[in-house]
Amino acid sequence: MQEELIRFTADEIDAGQTVRDVLQKRYGVSRRLLIRAKFKGTITRNGVLVFVNEKLQAGDEVAVMVEEETEETVAPEEMPLCIRYEDDDLLVIAKPAGLVVHPTGNHPSGTLANGVIAYWKKRGEARRFRAVNRLDKDTSGLMIVAKNQWAHEQFSRMQQERTLQRFYQAIAEGIVANDAGTIDSPIGLAENSFITRQIRPDGQSAVTHYRVLARGEGMTLLELKLETGRTHQIRVHMQSVGHPLAGDDLYLGGREHIGRQALHAARLSFVHPRSNEPMEFAEPLPADMQQLLRTFFPERPAGS
Repeated sequence: MQEELIRFTADEIDAGQTVRDVLQKRYGVSRRLLIRAKFKGTITRNGVLVFVNEKLQAGDEVAVMVEEETEETVAPEEMPLCIRYEDDDLLVIAKPAGLVVHPTGNHPSGTLANGVIAYWKKRGEARRFRAVNRLDKDTSGLMIVAKNQWAHEQFSRMQQERTLQRFYQAIAEGIVANDAGTIDSPIGLAENSFITRQIRPDGQSAVTHYRVLARGEGMTLLELKLETGRTHQIRVHMQSVGHPLAGDDLYLGGREHIGRQALHAARLSFVHPRSNEPMEFAEPLPADMQQLLRTFFPERPAGS
């Protein structure tokens, strides 16, 4: 299946520049994607095949068509999907707690990837599953899935430039004293573990900003913003300051009141890579975290 990734009409700024320079510098097309378009697609100017080192004139219409890579390793499995938004470039999905994002040795099937591939197949679309932000199995909330390589590259750039904003809500054990703060502590694998992470000087840089939304009876409702995206980052950082997430028994949280870590990807905001329109999505807390609020936050703020 060939898909049109980029189409633009050259203006005075583009005039005199090569097709390659405009595609790479103005439209964020990677060298790898240009090579794929050359061998598994087409690049045309005014409907005629063009070499990328040819120079443009104002008014030239350029189109990049690429054969989409199909997902051969993930079997389609139909499942209900909570799709909050979709266009030619991306899906925004609300993932329930308990659902693994991508097949692994321990979870070879029944993952979000299996469900999305089945959804696309039913619509006659052959695509790869490209998750932009991943959530742990027992973390609920909003995820972005890029529908083509160009869109995935643009979201990767946003993550590097920190213009993709991700906000979580969490219920932590104990009363967090400060109304807001930043946890800046490097994270790496714990000794003798392939799963557990810990704060360690030789770990990767990890920065989490938080603010208190409400204090309850032995619990604190927080909003957290990720500046980096390390595995288990919020969970490790909150444990490190003495406030593990409720239900997070991997990091010393108790499971008496909720059967998974009380962590939810509540908001996403970004500028759409193609339209340049600002986009924001919000997802309310799921039922188990709402129940925790009713139990421990009798005077919680409306809408939380």
